[in-house]
Amino acid sequence: MEFEVKSPILGFEGVMRMSLEKIDDLFMRLRNCDGEAPTFTMVNPFILRDYSFEIPIAMKILLDIDDNSSLLILNMMVISNPLENSTVNFLAPVLFNFDKQTMGQVVLESTKYPQYGIAEPISIFFVNEENEATQ
Repeated sequence: MEFEVKSPILGFEGVMRMSLEKIDDLFMRLRNCDGEAPTFTMVNPFILRDYSFEIPIAMKILLDIDDNSSLLILNMMVISNPLENSTVNFLAPVLFNFDKQTMGQVVLESTKYPQYGIAEPISIFFVNEENEATQ
């Protein structure tokens, strides 16, 4: 599905339209509709951890979000090799309003949300089956 970018991804202020495609329940891909770059791997934070924050009023207005909006919240991932070394940015979630086909990135205040990091290793959210079997 394509979305109009109302609040840009940091560093990509010129990108105006992006498409979102599902890879599986955990991962999605976000691509620039008007060029080859950027492409981002997105992750569903709610599968990994308890995750909540207050959506700023300005963002609610910008994306036309109300209590009945079909909203999706994803976080960007920096892919590394091996995959366990990849990191997730929980301080800059991306919001998608499916009803209005708008999207935007929110930058959370680290002092207000100290439990979230800008580059948390994804490996800390998965139980190592080998370690679990030996315990």
